[in-house]
Amino acid sequence: MDINFNKNEDHNKLLLSDLKRKLAKVKLGGGQKRIDKHHEKGKLTARERIEYLLDSDRDVIEIAAFAGENMYPEHGGCPSGGVVVKIGYIQGKQCIVVANDATVKAGAWFPITGKKNLRAQEIAIENKLPIIYLVDSAGVYLPMQDEIFPDKEHFGRIFRNNAVMSSMGITQIAAVMGSCVAGGAYLPIMSDEALIVNKTGSIFLAGSYLVKAAIGETIDNETLGGATTHCEISGVTDYKAEDDKDALDTIKNLVDKIGDYDKTGFNRKEAFPPKKDENDIFGILPKARHEQYDMLEIIERLVDNSDFKQYKEGYGQTIITGYGRIDGWAVGIVANQRKLVKTKKGEMQFGGVIYNDSADKATRFIANCNQKKIPLVFLQDVTGFMVGSKSEHGGIIKDGAKMVNAVSNSVVPKFTIVIGNSYGAGNYAMCGKAYDPRLIAAWPSAELAVMSGASAAKVLLQIETAALKKKGEEITPQKEKELFDTIKARYDTQISPYYAAARIWTDGIINPLDTRKWISMGIEAADHAPIEKPFNLGVIQV
Repeated sequence: MDINFNKNEDHNKLLLSDLKRKLAKVKLGGGQKRIDKHHEKGKLTARERIEYLLDSDRDVIEIAAFAGENMYPEHGGCPSGGVVVKIGYIQGKQCIVVANDATVKAGAWFPITGKKNLRAQEIAIENKLPIIYLVDSAGVYLPMQDEIFPDKEHFGRIFRNNAVMSSMGITQIAAVMGSCVAGGAYLPIMSDEALIVNKTGSIFLAGSYLVKAAIGETIDNETLGGATTHCEISGVTDYKAEDDKDALDTIKNLVDKIGDYDKTGFNRKEAFPPKKDENDIFGILPKARHEQYDMLEIIERLVDNSDFKQYKEGYGQTIITGYGRIDGWAVGIVANQRKLVKTKKGEMQFGGVIYNDSADKATRFIANCNQKKIPLVFLQDVTGFMVGSKSEHGGIIKDGAKMVNAVSNSVVPKFTIVIGNSYGAGNYAMCGKAYDPRLIAAWPSAELAVMSGASAAKVLLQIETAALKKKGEEITPQKEKELFDTIKARYDTQISPYYAAARIWTDGIINPLDTRKWISMGIEAADHAPIEKPFNLGVIQV
Protein backbone atom coordinates (compact mmCIF):
# COMPACT_ATOMS: atom_id res chain seq x y z
CA MET A 1 0.00 0.00 0.00
CA ASP A 2 1.35 3.45 -0.87
CA ILE A 3 1.20 6.58 1.26
CA ASN A 4 -1.74 8.01 -0.76
CA PHE A 5 -3.76 4.87 -0.09
CA ASN A 6 -3.20 5.31 3.66
CA LYS A 7 -4.10 9.02 3.53
CA ASN A 8 -7.26 8.25 1.57
CA GLU A 9 -8.18 5.48 3.98
CA ASP A 10 -7.75 7.73 7.03
CA HIS A 11 -9.82 10.50 5.42
CA ASN A 12 -12.69 8.26 4.28
CA LYS A 13 -12.86 6.41 7.59
CA LEU A 14 -13.10 9.75 9.38
CA LEU A 15 -16.02 10.63 7.11
CA LEU A 16 -17.62 7.29 8.01
CA SER A 17 -17.03 7.92 11.72
CA ASP A 18 -18.73 11.30 11.36
CA LEU A 19 -21.67 9.63 9.62
CA LYS A 20 -22.08 7.13 12.47
CA ARG A 21 -21.91 9.93 15.06
CA LYS A 22 -24.59 11.95 13.27
CA LEU A 23 -26.82 8.90 12.86
CA ALA A 24 -26.57 8.17 16.59
CA LYS A 25 -27.75 11.72 17.33
CA VAL A 26 -30.62 11.50 14.84
CA LYS A 27 -31.81 8.25 16.41
CA LEU A 28 -32.48 10.10 19.68
CA GLY A 29 -35.32 11.94 17.96
CA GLY A 30 -36.56 14.68 20.27
CA GLY A 31 -34.00 13.79 22.93
CA GLN A 32 -33.65 11.44 25.89
CA LYS A 33 -36.02 13.42 28.15
CA ARG A 34 -38.85 13.10 25.67
CA ILE A 35 -38.05 9.43 25.13
CA ASP A 36 -38.30 8.89 28.90
CA LYS A 37 -41.68 10.68 29.01
CA HIS A 38 -42.86 8.49 26.13
CA HIS A 39 -41.88 5.37 28.05
CA GLU A 40 -43.66 6.65 31.19
CA LYS A 41 -46.91 6.55 29.20
CA GLY A 42 -46.30 2.85 28.53
CA LYS A 43 -45.43 3.50 24.88
CA LEU A 44 -42.53 2.37 22.74
CA THR A 45 -40.70 4.94 20.60
CA ALA A 46 -41.05 4.89 16.82
CA ARG A 47 -37.70 3.14 16.42
CA GLU A 48 -38.48 0.62 19.18
CA ARG A 49 -41.80 -0.17 17.50
CA ILE A 50 -40.13 -0.81 14.15
CA GLU A 51 -37.38 -2.89 15.74
CA TYR A 52 -39.97 -5.08 17.48
CA LEU A 53 -42.02 -5.45 14.31
CA LEU A 54 -39.26 -6.36 11.84
CA ASP A 55 -37.57 -9.77 11.68
CA SER A 56 -34.39 -9.44 13.73
CA ASP A 57 -32.37 -11.88 11.61
CA ARG A 58 -32.86 -10.04 8.30
CA ASP A 59 -31.30 -6.96 6.72
CA VAL A 60 -32.90 -3.54 7.17
CA ILE A 61 -32.34 -0.22 5.39
CA GLU A 62 -33.52 3.16 6.62
CA ILE A 63 -34.88 5.74 4.20
CA ALA A 64 -34.10 9.45 4.67
CA ALA A 65 -32.66 9.25 8.18
CA PHE A 66 -31.29 12.79 7.79
CA ALA A 67 -34.52 14.35 6.51
CA GLY A 68 -34.94 17.83 7.98
CA GLU A 69 -31.33 18.06 9.21
CA ASN A 70 -30.61 21.72 10.11
CA MET A 71 -33.66 22.88 8.15
CA TYR A 72 -35.87 24.33 10.89
CA PRO A 73 -33.63 25.86 13.58
CA GLU A 74 -36.18 28.60 14.35
CA HIS A 75 -38.74 25.87 15.19
CA GLY A 76 -36.42 23.75 17.32
CA GLY A 77 -35.48 21.33 14.54
CA CYS A 78 -37.17 18.24 13.15
CA PRO A 79 -34.82 15.23 13.54
CA SER A 80 -35.35 12.65 10.81
CA GLY A 81 -38.35 14.64 9.63
CA GLY A 82 -40.31 13.48 12.69
CA VAL A 83 -40.95 10.10 11.08
CA VAL A 84 -38.94 6.88 10.77
CA VAL A 85 -39.10 4.88 7.53
CA LYS A 86 -37.46 1.48 7.08
CA ILE A 87 -37.54 -1.35 4.55
CA GLY A 88 -37.25 -4.75 6.18
CA TYR A 89 -39.02 -8.08 6.63
CA ILE A 90 -42.08 -9.04 8.66
CA GLN A 91 -42.60 -12.77 8.97
CA GLY A 92 -40.25 -13.19 6.02
CA LYS A 93 -42.16 -10.75 3.77
CA GLN A 94 -40.45 -7.59 2.58
CA CYS A 95 -42.38 -4.49 3.71
CA ILE A 96 -41.90 -0.77 4.21
CA VAL A 97 -42.77 0.65 7.64
CA VAL A 98 -43.62 4.29 8.40
CA ALA A 99 -43.68 5.32 12.08
CA ASN A 100 -44.41 8.82 13.42
CA ASP A 101 -41.87 9.90 16.04
CA ALA A 102 -43.97 11.49 18.80
CA THR A 103 -40.81 12.62 20.64
CA VAL A 104 -40.41 15.25 17.87
CA LYS A 105 -43.08 17.96 18.30
CA ALA A 106 -45.63 15.26 19.25
CA GLY A 107 -45.19 13.75 15.79
CA ALA A 108 -46.48 16.89 14.05
CA TRP A 109 -46.05 17.17 10.31
CA PHE A 110 -43.45 19.63 9.04
CA PRO A 111 -43.11 20.17 5.26
CA ILE A 112 -40.24 17.66 5.14
CA THR A 113 -42.40 15.15 7.06
CA GLY A 114 -44.90 15.23 4.23
CA LYS A 115 -42.18 14.81 1.62
CA LYS A 116 -40.72 11.83 3.48
CA ASN A 117 -44.10 10.14 3.88
CA LEU A 118 -44.77 10.62 0.17
CA ARG A 119 -41.35 9.12 -0.65
CA ALA A 120 -42.24 6.06 1.44
CA GLN A 121 -45.53 5.68 -0.42
CA GLU A 122 -43.75 6.18 -3.75
CA ILE A 123 -41.42 3.28 -2.91
CA ALA A 124 -44.43 1.13 -2.00
CA ILE A 125 -46.27 2.04 -5.22
CA GLU A 126 -43.27 1.54 -7.55
CA ASN A 127 -42.40 -1.83 -6.02
CA LYS A 128 -45.88 -2.94 -4.92
CA LEU A 129 -44.55 -3.43 -1.39
CA PRO A 130 -46.89 -3.85 1.59
CA ILE A 131 -46.77 -0.70 3.74
CA ILE A 132 -47.34 -0.48 7.48
CA TYR A 133 -48.21 2.82 9.18
CA LEU A 134 -47.55 3.20 12.91
CA VAL A 135 -49.53 6.35 13.67
CA ASP A 136 -48.73 8.67 16.58
CA SER A 137 -49.08 12.26 15.40
CA ALA A 138 -50.57 15.57 16.47
CA GLY A 139 -51.26 16.41 12.82
CA VAL A 140 -50.05 19.36 10.75
CA TYR A 141 -47.47 21.65 12.43
CA LEU A 142 -49.64 24.76 12.45
CA PRO A 143 -46.86 27.43 12.32
CA MET A 144 -45.94 26.03 8.89
CA GLN A 145 -49.37 24.90 7.71
CA ASP A 146 -49.09 26.91 4.47
CA GLU A 147 -46.12 24.77 3.43
CA ILE A 148 -47.69 21.40 4.18
CA PHE A 149 -51.46 21.67 3.65
CA PRO A 150 -52.84 22.68 0.24
CA ASP A 151 -50.47 21.83 -2.63
CA LYS A 152 -50.27 18.74 -4.82
CA GLU A 153 -47.28 17.22 -3.03
CA HIS A 154 -48.53 18.18 0.45
CA PHE A 155 -50.45 16.40 3.23
CA GLY A 156 -53.56 15.59 1.20
CA ARG A 157 -51.55 13.60 -1.33
CA ILE A 158 -51.03 10.95 1.37
CA PHE A 159 -54.73 10.01 1.34
CA ARG A 160 -54.89 10.13 -2.44
CA ASN A 161 -52.03 7.62 -2.44
CA ASN A 162 -53.87 5.46 0.11
CA ALA A 163 -56.73 5.18 -2.35
CA VAL A 164 -54.47 4.52 -5.35
CA MET A 165 -52.52 1.80 -3.52
CA SER A 166 -55.74 0.14 -2.45
CA SER A 167 -56.90 0.00 -6.07
CA MET A 168 -53.50 -1.51 -7.01
CA GLY A 169 -53.91 -4.29 -4.45
CA ILE A 170 -50.99 -3.08 -2.30
CA THR A 171 -51.52 -4.14 1.31
CA GLN A 172 -51.78 -1.23 3.78
CA ILE A 173 -52.09 -1.79 7.53
CA ALA A 174 -52.30 1.03 10.07
CA ALA A 175 -51.94 0.91 13.83
CA VAL A 176 -53.05 3.96 15.81
CA MET A 177 -50.65 3.98 18.76
CA GLY A 178 -51.13 7.57 19.90
CA SER A 179 -52.82 10.68 18.54
CA CYS A 180 -54.48 10.57 15.13
CA VAL A 181 -56.33 13.81 14.59
CA ALA A 182 -58.07 16.02 12.03
CA GLY A 183 -57.26 15.16 8.40
CA GLY A 184 -54.71 12.60 9.59
CA ALA A 185 -57.59 10.51 10.90
CA TYR A 186 -58.32 9.40 7.35
CA LEU A 187 -55.00 7.59 6.85
CA PRO A 188 -55.68 4.52 9.02
CA ILE A 189 -59.26 4.28 7.81
CA MET A 190 -58.17 4.39 4.17
CA SER A 191 -55.83 1.48 4.88
CA ASP A 192 -57.00 -2.10 4.40
CA GLU A 193 -57.06 -2.84 8.13
CA ALA A 194 -56.75 -0.58 11.15
CA LEU A 195 -55.74 -1.29 14.73
CA ILE A 196 -55.93 0.96 17.78
CA VAL A 197 -54.16 0.69 21.15
CA ASN A 198 -56.44 0.90 24.18
CA LYS A 199 -56.10 4.05 26.32
CA THR A 200 -53.17 5.51 24.34
CA GLY A 201 -54.58 5.52 20.80
CA SER A 202 -57.26 7.99 19.73
CA ILE A 203 -58.88 9.02 16.44
CA PHE A 204 -61.07 12.07 15.89
CA LEU A 205 -61.56 14.90 13.43
CA ALA A 206 -61.58 17.37 16.34
CA GLY A 207 -60.49 16.91 19.95
CA SER A 208 -62.59 17.57 23.03
CA TYR A 209 -61.55 21.23 23.37
CA LEU A 210 -62.41 22.03 19.76
CA VAL A 211 -65.70 20.13 20.03
CA LYS A 212 -66.60 22.22 23.09
CA ALA A 213 -65.72 25.42 21.24
CA ALA A 214 -67.49 24.43 18.02
CA ILE A 215 -70.75 22.89 19.19
CA GLY A 216 -70.76 23.29 22.98
CA GLU A 217 -70.57 19.56 23.71
CA THR A 218 -68.56 18.48 26.76
CA ILE A 219 -66.82 15.14 26.27
CA ASP A 220 -63.43 13.59 27.08
CA ASN A 221 -61.06 12.39 24.36
CA GLU A 222 -61.27 8.72 25.30
CA THR A 223 -65.06 8.65 25.00
CA LEU A 224 -64.88 10.80 21.87
CA GLY A 225 -62.42 8.67 19.93
CA GLY A 226 -60.68 6.00 22.00
CA ALA A 227 -60.22 2.31 21.26
CA THR A 228 -63.50 1.16 22.81
CA THR A 229 -65.46 3.82 20.92
CA HIS A 230 -64.01 2.93 17.55
CA CYS A 231 -63.93 -0.86 17.97
CA GLU A 232 -67.36 -1.27 19.59
CA ILE A 233 -69.48 1.76 18.63
CA SER A 234 -68.31 3.50 15.44
CA GLY A 235 -66.70 0.45 13.79
CA VAL A 236 -63.93 2.70 12.48
CA THR A 237 -61.14 0.32 13.56
CA ASP A 238 -60.87 -3.43 13.16
CA TYR A 239 -58.72 -4.56 16.10
CA LYS A 240 -58.23 -3.34 19.67
CA ALA A 241 -54.80 -3.92 21.19
CA GLU A 242 -53.95 -3.67 24.88
CA ASP A 243 -50.52 -2.14 24.37
CA ASP A 244 -47.94 -1.41 21.69
CA LYS A 245 -46.52 -4.93 21.58
CA ASP A 246 -49.98 -6.45 21.30
CA ALA A 247 -50.69 -4.20 18.30
CA LEU A 248 -47.39 -5.08 16.66
CA ASP A 249 -47.97 -8.80 17.25
CA THR A 250 -51.34 -8.45 15.51
CA ILE A 251 -49.63 -6.81 12.52
CA LYS A 252 -47.16 -9.70 12.36
CA ASN A 253 -50.09 -12.11 12.36
CA LEU A 254 -51.84 -10.21 9.55
CA VAL A 255 -48.73 -9.94 7.36
CA ASP A 256 -48.02 -13.63 7.87
CA LYS A 257 -51.27 -14.43 6.01
CA ILE A 258 -50.57 -12.31 2.90
CA GLY A 259 -50.29 -14.39 -0.28
CA ASP A 260 -47.23 -14.54 -2.50
CA TYR A 261 -46.63 -11.83 -5.10
CA ASP A 262 -46.24 -12.03 -8.88
CA LYS A 263 -42.51 -11.85 -9.50
CA THR A 264 -40.90 -9.81 -12.25
CA GLY A 265 -38.33 -12.53 -12.71
CA PHE A 266 -35.00 -10.74 -12.41
CA ASN A 267 -32.12 -13.17 -12.69
CA ARG A 268 -30.67 -14.33 -9.38
CA LYS A 269 -28.18 -17.05 -8.55
CA GLU A 270 -26.23 -18.03 -5.46
CA ALA A 271 -24.60 -14.98 -3.90
CA PHE A 272 -20.87 -14.64 -3.26
CA PRO A 273 -18.90 -11.84 -1.63
CA PRO A 274 -16.35 -9.94 -3.73
CA LYS A 275 -12.97 -11.69 -3.94
CA LYS A 276 -11.20 -8.37 -3.57
CA ASP A 277 -11.34 -6.83 -0.10
CA GLU A 278 -14.28 -4.39 0.16
CA ASN A 279 -12.43 -2.41 2.84
CA ASP A 280 -9.91 -1.33 0.18
CA ILE A 281 -12.60 1.08 -1.06
CA PHE A 282 -11.59 3.51 1.70
CA GLY A 283 -8.02 3.65 0.39
CA ILE A 284 -8.87 3.71 -3.33
CA LEU A 285 -11.31 6.63 -3.12
CA PRO A 286 -9.25 9.84 -3.14
CA LYS A 287 -9.35 12.38 -0.34
CA ALA A 288 -9.85 15.25 -2.82
CA ARG A 289 -12.76 15.18 -5.25
CA HIS A 290 -10.65 16.35 -8.22
CA GLU A 291 -8.08 13.54 -7.94
CA GLN A 292 -8.08 10.65 -10.41
CA TYR A 293 -8.62 6.95 -9.59
CA ASP A 294 -9.74 3.78 -11.36
CA MET A 295 -13.48 3.21 -10.89
CA LEU A 296 -13.00 -0.39 -12.00
CA GLU A 297 -11.21 -0.99 -8.68
CA ILE A 298 -14.38 0.12 -6.86
CA ILE A 299 -16.66 -2.01 -9.03
CA GLU A 300 -14.57 -5.13 -8.39
CA ARG A 301 -15.16 -4.62 -4.66
CA LEU A 302 -18.93 -4.39 -5.09
CA VAL A 303 -19.74 -7.29 -7.43
CA ASP A 304 -19.92 -10.99 -6.57
CA ASN A 305 -16.58 -12.78 -6.92
CA SER A 306 -15.18 -9.44 -8.21
CA ASP A 307 -16.36 -10.74 -11.59
CA PHE A 308 -17.28 -7.94 -14.01
CA LYS A 309 -17.65 -8.24 -17.78
CA GLN A 310 -17.15 -4.92 -19.55
CA TYR A 311 -19.27 -3.89 -22.52
CA LYS A 312 -17.39 -1.96 -25.25
CA GLU A 313 -14.33 -1.86 -23.02
CA GLY A 314 -12.10 0.00 -25.46
CA TYR A 315 -14.69 2.57 -26.60
CA GLY A 316 -16.04 5.63 -24.77
CA GLN A 317 -13.77 4.89 -21.84
CA THR A 318 -14.85 7.71 -19.52
CA ILE A 319 -17.96 5.65 -18.80
CA ILE A 320 -17.60 2.04 -17.74
CA THR A 321 -20.48 -0.26 -18.71
CA GLY A 322 -20.78 -3.96 -18.05
CA TYR A 323 -22.45 -6.90 -16.34
CA GLY A 324 -21.97 -8.44 -12.93
CA ARG A 325 -23.91 -9.76 -9.96
CA ILE A 326 -24.63 -8.13 -6.63
CA ASP A 327 -25.73 -10.53 -3.89
CA GLY A 328 -26.64 -12.97 -6.64
CA TRP A 329 -28.77 -10.52 -8.66
CA ALA A 330 -27.71 -9.90 -12.27
CA VAL A 331 -27.06 -6.16 -12.80
CA GLY A 332 -25.92 -3.83 -15.53
CA ILE A 333 -23.53 -1.20 -14.21
CA VAL A 334 -23.02 2.29 -15.65
CA ALA A 335 -20.14 4.05 -13.87
CA ASN A 336 -18.03 7.15 -14.43
CA GLN A 337 -14.39 6.25 -15.01
CA ARG A 338 -12.34 8.69 -12.96
CA LYS A 339 -8.87 8.14 -14.37
CA LEU A 340 -7.32 9.92 -17.35
CA VAL A 341 -7.78 7.69 -20.41
CA LYS A 342 -6.11 7.56 -23.80
CA THR A 343 -8.20 6.82 -26.87
CA LYS A 344 -7.09 4.71 -29.83
CA LYS A 345 -6.59 7.98 -31.71
CA GLY A 346 -4.05 9.01 -29.10
CA GLU A 347 -6.28 11.65 -27.54
CA MET A 348 -6.48 12.11 -23.77
CA GLN A 349 -9.88 12.24 -22.05
CA PHE A 350 -10.46 13.48 -18.51
CA GLY A 351 -11.89 11.05 -15.99
CA GLY A 352 -15.34 11.91 -14.67
CA VAL A 353 -16.31 13.78 -17.84
CA ILE A 354 -18.90 12.41 -20.28
CA TYR A 355 -17.71 12.60 -23.90
CA ASN A 356 -19.64 11.95 -27.12
CA ASP A 357 -18.47 8.36 -27.41
CA SER A 358 -19.09 7.50 -23.76
CA ALA A 359 -22.63 8.93 -23.90
CA ASP A 360 -23.28 6.91 -27.06
CA LYS A 361 -21.97 3.74 -25.42
CA ALA A 362 -24.04 4.22 -22.28
CA THR A 363 -27.20 4.76 -24.34
CA ARG A 364 -26.71 1.49 -26.19
CA PHE A 365 -25.92 -0.39 -22.98
CA ILE A 366 -29.01 0.93 -21.19
CA ALA A 367 -31.11 -0.23 -24.14
CA ASN A 368 -29.51 -3.69 -23.96
CA CYS A 369 -30.30 -4.02 -20.24
CA ASN A 370 -33.92 -3.08 -20.90
CA GLN A 371 -34.08 -5.63 -23.72
CA LYS A 372 -32.80 -8.37 -21.38
CA LYS A 373 -34.69 -7.30 -18.23
CA ILE A 374 -31.55 -6.56 -16.22
CA PRO A 375 -31.71 -3.94 -13.42
CA LEU A 376 -29.37 -0.97 -13.82
CA VAL A 377 -26.92 0.37 -11.23
CA PHE A 378 -25.44 3.84 -11.73
CA LEU A 379 -22.22 4.70 -9.88
CA GLN A 380 -21.89 8.47 -10.00
CA ASP A 381 -18.63 10.41 -9.87
CA VAL A 382 -19.26 12.87 -12.68
CA THR A 383 -18.27 16.47 -13.31
CA GLY A 384 -20.53 16.85 -16.35
CA PHE A 385 -20.37 16.68 -20.15
CA MET A 386 -17.30 17.74 -22.12
CA VAL A 387 -17.37 21.36 -23.30
CA GLY A 388 -15.49 23.23 -26.05
CA SER A 389 -15.69 23.58 -29.82
CA LYS A 390 -14.61 20.03 -30.60
CA SER A 391 -17.35 18.50 -28.44
CA GLU A 392 -19.99 20.99 -29.59
CA HIS A 393 -19.15 20.41 -33.26
CA GLY A 394 -19.22 16.68 -32.60
CA GLY A 395 -22.79 16.97 -31.25
CA ILE A 396 -22.27 16.51 -27.51
CA ILE A 397 -25.72 17.96 -26.83
CA LYS A 398 -27.28 15.42 -29.20
CA ASP A 399 -25.33 12.49 -27.72
CA GLY A 400 -26.05 13.66 -24.18
CA ALA A 401 -29.74 13.95 -25.03
CA LYS A 402 -29.74 10.34 -26.27
CA MET A 403 -28.31 9.16 -22.95
CA VAL A 404 -30.80 11.22 -20.94
CA ASN A 405 -33.59 9.82 -23.15
CA ALA A 406 -32.49 6.24 -22.48
CA VAL A 407 -32.29 6.83 -18.71
CA SER A 408 -35.69 8.56 -18.70
CA ASN A 409 -37.49 5.82 -20.64
CA SER A 410 -35.81 2.84 -19.00
CA VAL A 411 -38.43 0.39 -17.72
CA VAL A 412 -36.11 -1.84 -15.68
CA PRO A 413 -35.50 -0.65 -12.10
CA LYS A 414 -32.61 1.78 -11.64
CA PHE A 415 -30.45 2.25 -8.55
CA THR A 416 -28.07 5.15 -8.09
CA ILE A 417 -25.08 5.41 -5.77
CA VAL A 418 -23.42 8.83 -5.56
CA ILE A 419 -19.80 7.97 -4.81
CA GLY A 420 -18.15 11.33 -5.44
CA ASN A 421 -19.05 14.25 -7.69
CA SER A 422 -22.58 14.65 -8.99
CA TYR A 423 -22.43 17.89 -10.93
CA GLY A 424 -24.66 19.57 -13.49
CA ALA A 425 -26.20 17.62 -16.34
CA GLY A 426 -23.97 14.70 -15.37
CA ASN A 427 -26.28 14.17 -12.40
CA TYR A 428 -29.21 13.86 -14.80
CA ALA A 429 -27.56 11.55 -17.34
CA MET A 430 -26.31 9.28 -14.54
CA CYS A 431 -29.84 8.86 -13.13
CA GLY A 432 -30.14 11.54 -10.48
CA LYS A 433 -33.24 11.84 -8.29
CA ALA A 434 -35.28 13.45 -11.09
CA TYR A 435 -34.96 10.26 -13.17
CA ASP A 436 -36.81 7.95 -10.79
CA PRO A 437 -34.19 5.59 -9.39
CA ARG A 438 -35.95 3.07 -7.16
CA LEU A 439 -33.35 3.96 -4.51
CA ILE A 440 -30.64 6.63 -4.53
CA ALA A 441 -27.96 6.67 -1.84
CA ALA A 442 -24.80 8.70 -1.31
CA TRP A 443 -21.47 7.81 0.24
CA PRO A 444 -20.08 10.29 2.80
CA SER A 445 -17.65 11.42 0.07
CA ALA A 446 -20.46 12.61 -2.24
CA GLU A 447 -21.03 16.16 -3.50
CA LEU A 448 -24.21 17.21 -5.33
CA ALA A 449 -24.40 20.57 -7.09
CA VAL A 450 -24.45 22.39 -10.42
CA MET A 451 -20.63 22.57 -10.21
CA SER A 452 -17.83 22.17 -7.68
CA GLY A 453 -17.48 24.59 -4.81
CA ALA A 454 -14.27 26.13 -6.17
CA SER A 455 -15.67 26.61 -9.68
CA ALA A 456 -18.95 28.07 -8.46
CA ALA A 457 -17.17 30.39 -6.04
CA LYS A 458 -15.00 31.77 -8.87
CA VAL A 459 -18.06 32.49 -11.01
CA LEU A 460 -19.99 34.06 -8.14
CA LEU A 461 -16.93 36.06 -7.10
CA GLN A 462 -16.73 37.65 -10.57
CA ILE A 463 -20.39 38.67 -10.34
CA GLU A 464 -20.07 40.05 -6.82
CA THR A 465 -16.83 41.98 -7.42
CA ALA A 466 -18.30 43.52 -10.59
CA ALA A 467 -21.35 44.67 -8.61
CA LEU A 468 -19.17 46.18 -5.86
CA LYS A 469 -16.96 47.98 -8.39
CA LYS A 470 -20.07 49.53 -9.95
CA LYS A 471 -20.84 50.97 -6.53
CA GLY A 472 -17.37 52.52 -6.47
CA GLU A 473 -15.79 50.11 -3.98
CA GLU A 474 -12.12 49.23 -4.32
CA ILE A 475 -11.48 45.49 -4.41
CA THR A 476 -8.05 44.75 -2.98
CA PRO A 477 -6.49 41.25 -3.27
CA GLN A 478 -7.22 40.74 0.44
CA LYS A 479 -10.86 41.81 0.01
CA GLU A 480 -11.18 39.50 -3.01
CA LYS A 481 -9.83 36.55 -1.01
CA GLU A 482 -12.25 37.27 1.84
CA LEU A 483 -15.15 37.38 -0.60
CA PHE A 484 -14.02 34.14 -2.27
CA ASP A 485 -13.68 32.31 1.06
CA THR A 486 -17.13 33.50 2.20
CA ILE A 487 -18.79 32.48 -1.05
CA LYS A 488 -17.03 29.10 -1.17
CA ALA A 489 -17.92 28.29 2.44
CA ARG A 490 -21.59 29.03 1.73
CA TYR A 491 -21.56 26.95 -1.44
CA ASP A 492 -19.63 24.07 0.18
CA THR A 493 -22.42 23.76 2.74
CA GLN A 494 -24.91 23.27 -0.06
CA ILE A 495 -22.90 20.58 -1.89
CA SER A 496 -22.54 18.45 1.25
CA PRO A 497 -24.25 15.05 1.10
CA TYR A 498 -26.00 15.99 4.36
CA TYR A 499 -27.59 19.04 2.73
CA ALA A 500 -28.94 16.76 -0.02
CA ALA A 501 -30.07 14.07 2.42
CA ALA A 502 -31.90 16.64 4.58
CA ARG A 503 -34.03 17.57 1.57
CA ILE A 504 -34.46 13.93 0.46
CA TRP A 505 -32.58 14.51 -2.80
CA THR A 506 -31.10 11.14 -1.84
CA ASP A 507 -32.64 8.34 0.23
CA GLY A 508 -29.71 8.31 2.60
CA ILE A 509 -26.00 8.60 3.27
CA ILE A 510 -24.60 5.11 3.67
CA ASN A 511 -21.47 3.26 4.66
CA PRO A 512 -19.87 2.20 1.34
CA LEU A 513 -19.79 -1.34 2.74
CA ASP A 514 -23.63 -1.29 2.85
CA THR A 515 -23.91 -0.61 -0.89
CA ARG A 516 -24.43 -4.26 -1.81
CA LYS A 517 -27.22 -4.55 0.80
CA TRP A 518 -29.05 -1.48 -0.51
CA ILE A 519 -28.91 -2.66 -4.12
CA SER A 520 -29.86 -6.25 -3.27
CA MET A 521 -32.85 -5.27 -1.13
CA GLY A 522 -33.83 -2.71 -3.76
CA ILE A 523 -33.90 -5.30 -6.54
CA GLU A 524 -35.81 -7.72 -4.32
CA ALA A 525 -38.39 -4.97 -3.75
CA ALA A 526 -38.55 -4.23 -7.48
CA ASP A 527 -39.12 -7.91 -8.18
CA HIS A 528 -42.60 -7.45 -6.64
CA ALA A 529 -43.67 -5.22 -9.55
CA PRO A 530 -43.80 -6.83 -13.01
CA ILE A 531 -42.78 -4.51 -15.86
CA GLU A 532 -45.96 -3.32 -17.56
CA LYS A 533 -44.72 -1.42 -20.61
CA PRO A 534 -42.10 -1.98 -23.32
CA PHE A 535 -38.89 0.03 -23.55
CA ASN A 536 -39.21 2.80 -26.15
CA LEU A 537 -36.67 5.57 -26.68
CA GLY A 538 -39.17 7.79 -28.47
CA VAL A 539 -37.84 10.39 -30.93
CA ILE A 540 -34.06 10.94 -30.80
CA GLN A 541 -31.53 12.57 -33.09
CA VAL A 542 -29.02 10.06 -34.42
